[in-house]
This record gives sequence, structure tokens and C-alpha cells, in this order.
Amino acid sequence: MGVKLEKIGPNRVKLEIEASAELVNKGLDFALTKGIGEDALLNEALNHIIPEVYEAAVQETGITPISKADIFIIEAAKDQPLRFSAEVFIKPEIKLGKYKGLETTKDKALTVTDAEIEKELLRYRQGNAKTEVVEDGEVLTGDIVKIDFEGFKDGVAFAGGSSENYSLEIGSGSFIPGFEEQVIGMKLNEEKDIEVVFPENYHAEDLAGAPVTFKVRVNEITRKQIAELDDEFAKTISDFNTIAELKEDVRKVLLARKEATANKYKREQLVKQAVNNATFELDEQMIDAEVKRMVRDFENQAKAHGTTLEGYLEQTNQTLESFETQFRDEAQNRLESHLVLQEIASVENIEVTEDEINNEVLVIAKTYNKQPEEIQALLENKDNANSLKSELAMRKAEALLVEHSESK
Repeated sequence: MGVKLEKIGPNRVKLEIEASAELVNKGLDFALTKGIGEDALLNEALNHIIPEVYEAAVQETGITPISKADIFIIEAAKDQPLRFSAEVFIKPEIKLGKYKGLETTKDKALTVTDAEIEKELLRYRQGNAKTEVVEDGEVLTGDIVKIDFEGFKDGVAFAGGSSENYSLEIGSGSFIPGFEEQVIGMKLNEEKDIEVVFPENYHAEDLAGAPVTFKVRVNEITRKQIAELDDEFAKTISDFNTIAELKEDVRKVLLARKEATANKYKREQLVKQAVNNATFELDEQMIDAEVKRMVRDFENQAKAHGTTLEGYLEQTNQTLESFETQFRDEAQNRLESHLVLQEIASVENIEVTEDEINNEVLVIAKTYNKQPEEIQALLENKDNANSLKSELAMRKAEALLVEHSESK
């Protein structure tokens, strides 16, 4: 095997790798055992041998990758050597500064007010509210309406400006400013022209700042019926028999939430100090890649909730570029924190035990309503296993910062 290493950025390298024709043929033999069609044989063979060859190249060059490699095939054919390149971000050289004895604010006594309890109970009541169809009456704030609408600019219908039986909660602020307010007071089956002006920063340039008219028809009105705050409500939504017991439980939940927030803030402040005290160079390309990853995560979450990234951007009047910009500072902070915590874990010889990994598997399984065996199966992938181990090591490094901090 031949390997050529080239630095293409402060924290990014390219490996040009060549593997023997014998290895390629062995990969093809393996692919044949899986009953794959002839057209897909080579791709399957490459999928089988490239990870092994890449790992060997990493070991030979002594680099420390901190991201998945981008693989580019240069030459691949039966009876011929395999040539490909792998571009990957590597761990930058980090010189730690002071990370023990960092100052943190003194813990304050935390309390939960009656108003906070009532607000949380209102959220419970709204979440368990029943709905009824309104046949006779006007649309009120908080109602959910189904409407048909079609938008016109200068008397001409514009693309993407119409829908049928569109569900809209009045007062949610999810539609164009000024639209929902004009639906209030409409009755079932009523039709109305609603005039609004698109925001100046609307993503569609031909509509940005433009006055338009929507022809609207109300097809259905539903209204939430919020339950009374009594013992019966407590029995319905919990294992408690009285509202007093439920209130006490809510107080404990809110207090635990405040304590978790305070602890999180303390850890973040200590990590920020450790980052500021460290010296290292962060590649702009690495930040770009982290932003893209965060946007992909957002997109996957949107799909899980039955929507799309494109739909969200349209609803919030954003372009993809402006949306990505919002993640940039967070992406940089996250990368810097991870790199410094990983370096602290290395210097302090922090290790993660099998018991700690197994316990975390149980937590993840419970969080995502999965069987532990399903999570363990995911950890058979080396990247997933290393990612979990790194996450646990960073948590222990954070705990070390807290343990050795000084309250002021």
C-alpha cells in the first residue's frame, strides 16, 4: 500500500492512497458471495475494502482524524490497483492554559414561585384540552381554523400563495404578519379579502415588501376546552389523587429544572474559560462543515415532525444562507469546547469504562423509546462507538473542571 500525505488546510489533510490489485480482486470475490448484480459488484467491493485501507493509511501516517473522511475514487477496476483520496479534518495542536482553579459564581438558593407553578399547570391543561367544532360564532384568538386561501399581487395569483383546508392556529404568529388578526371575527363559510404586506426580508424577492390580497374562506372552526384545575384533573393526567399533590410534584419538577439549568450554566462558563486560556488554530472549513452538520440535524428533526427545512424557511422568511449564518457562532463554540475538553481528557488520562457505556446505552434507549439491543447494534459501527466514548469522556472532563473550580 502506498500513502501520500498533503496538508490542505490548518486542520485538514488529504491522503492519496493506493491499494494492490490483489486486494481489489479479493473485494470483488467478497461481493460475489452476497449475490449482488454485476453492475454493483465493484461498488460493493469498494465499500468493503476502502474502510480497511483508509484505517491502515491513518495508522501509517499517524494522523488523528476528528471527522469522517470525504472519499474520492481516482481509479478502480478489476485486476488494477485501487487509487483514491481521503480528505479529513485532523485534531489541531492544542496548548492548554489554566483549567483547574477556575472561578465560578457561588451557588444561589433556588426557589419556585406559585405563579411559576400555575403557569406550568396551565401548560398541562392546554396540552390536555379537548376541542369542539364551532358551528355558530366568530373566530377567536386561540381557535384552530381550516381555511382556503389564494394570494394575488397586482391582481395576479402568485406561485405558492394558495392552499385548501390549511390548518392555522389564530394567534400563533405562524402566518404573514397582519393575516391572522384579520381572520378573527370571521364566521364559518364566510369569505373575505385580506390585505397584507410581505416583510422586507421575505425570501422570495418578487414578494419582499409587496402588498398582496388573499381571498380567504373559513371551512372549519375548532376551539379548545381547557379542563378545570381540580382533583379530577389531577387524577386524569397523573397518579395523584388531589390537585395539591400535583402542585407539589410540579414544584419539584420545576426546581429540578432550575438546578439543571444552573449546573449547565456553571459548566458552560468553566469550559468557556478553559477555551479562552488555551491556544490553538481552528480551520474555517471545519466550522463550515459543522454548520452543515447542524443544518442536516435540523432538517432531520423537521422531517420527524412532518415538515421540511424548505417549509420552515418559507414560513420564517429566511434563505438557506441566512439560516446557516445563525448556526455559525454556535458551531465555532461547540468545536472549540469539544477540542479543549478532549485535550483535557487526554492530559488527565480520563478513561471511559464499559459499565459507563452500558449505562449510557440504557439512558439513550429510554430517551428514544428503543430497546437497549438496538442501541448496542448501532455501536457496532466504529464511528458511532468512538463518538459515544468521546462524549462520555468530555462529560467527565467537564466534571473535573467543576470539581476543581473555585466559587467567588
